[in-house]
Amino acid sequence: MAGNINLHAANKAKKDEFYTQLVDIENELKHYKAHFKGKTVLCNCDDPRISNFFHYFSYNFEQLGLKKLITTCYKNQNRDLFSQNDSERAIWLEYFGDKNNNRVPDPEEIGIHYLNGDGDFRSQECIELLKEADIVVTNPPFSLFRDYVAQLIENEKKFLIIGNQNAITNKDFFPLIKNNKVWFGASIHSGDREFGVPNDYPLNAAGYRQDEKGNKFIRVKGVRWFTNLDYEKRHEDLILYKAYNPDEYPKYDNYDAINVDKTSEIPMDYDGFMGVPITFMDKYNPEQFEILGICAGNSRLNQFYGIVPYTPHVEDRVVVLF
Repeated sequence: MAGNINLHAANKAKKDEFYTQLVDIENELKHYKAHFKGKTVLCNCDDPRISNFFHYFSYNFEQLGLKKLITTCYKNQNRDLFSQNDSERAIWLEYFGDKNNNRVPDPEEIGIHYLNGDGDFRSQECIELLKEADIVVTNPPFSLFRDYVAQLIENEKKFLIIGNQNAITNKDFFPLIKNNKVWFGASIHSGDREFGVPNDYPLNAAGYRQDEKGNKFIRVKGVRWFTNLDYEKRHEDLILYKAYNPDEYPKYDNYDAINVDKTSEIPMDYDGFMGVPITFMDKYNPEQFEILGICAGNSRLNQFYGIVPYTPHVEDRVVVLF
């Protein structure tokens, strides 16, 4: 809870710099290696001085078989990538891989270009860089998450990004989930994740810590990867073991669907509509279940999903928004 409180406070103050840990990037990206061969990758919310996304893709450029890596950087970042000197110019970088065979992305191998604006992903010059990319991978500003995803969808981009699971309860975002245009990633299904934050963050809650070098970190709950890149585990069936019993699965007063409190308790022999918790999305297989809708405005059903076992070739399936 402390992590969520700090996240909401950061959103309100527009403090959106949460630095993803390298281990979380590595654990997720290992599921998508086949997608990246010959592709141009864009990280458009990343300071290369501290971005583990830039680190991952530059150091794994040859292994992934990338064509090009582009990184856009908001203003007040440095030219040489490593010093702490500030600059009032935003930059964008392009990297075409290792040239001197030392397997290290040296500064002289990285093309550094100045942006006219401040590097905001919504600016026209950053949109032009977006158009060059095949896949976008980054941790976008939490307060602008819906705008960020909308831009990716509008430009028909493949992507793998980090956000809060509650984003899917938004009325504009949920149709992407229901229509299988966006889904959860492979590696994060529970618990919280630790992010680095800038030194000027005034964080002192339970989820906050500072290491021996003075670097600040905060733990945030409800974090998920969002993507439209397919992966094998997404198509594994959820193993069901409980038999349906009407006494254990009461129906809602205002809709002909049973309530299922836990994803693990979805009955294996019930073919009707079911209301399930938001955590169901971590186990969702589009070949096993069909998502019908999401409820809102009812404390009994809030943040529950209507699902039904998936039946191929049914043409008269009714989409229900609770």
